[in-house]
Amino acid sequence: QVQLVESGGGLVQAGGSLRLSCAASRIIFFGGHNFAWYRQAPGKQSELVAVITSGGDTNYADSVKGRFTISRDNTKKMVYLQMNSLKPEDTAVYLCNTKRDGDYWGQGTQVTVSS
Repeated sequence: QVQLVESGGGLVQAGGSLRLSCAASRIIFFGGHNFAWYRQAPGKQSELVAVITSGGDTNYADSVKGRFTISRDNTKKMVYLQMNSLKPEDTAVYLCNTKRDGDYWGQGTQVTVSS
């Protein structure tokens, strides 16, 4: 069963940057998977933040376009989310997800942006 482990969250001031990482294990063909980052803020619905396909195509929520960048390293089986110009409304638990051969989620990493 695929395992995803997120890291890199923390407390940052508005305007700052963080880089989130998602490490995949027990995955047969990492390069064939699309990956996504979601976020869950208290009292709000889960939001799809960014997607990267197996071919490297990317897509972003309007709320993060121009500020966040999703990337992947197939040799390391890693997915990243570079977050710049952070805003207090970016505060949430960020989760990594892949849906090939099942629906797999990590435990999430907390991002808190102070004003």
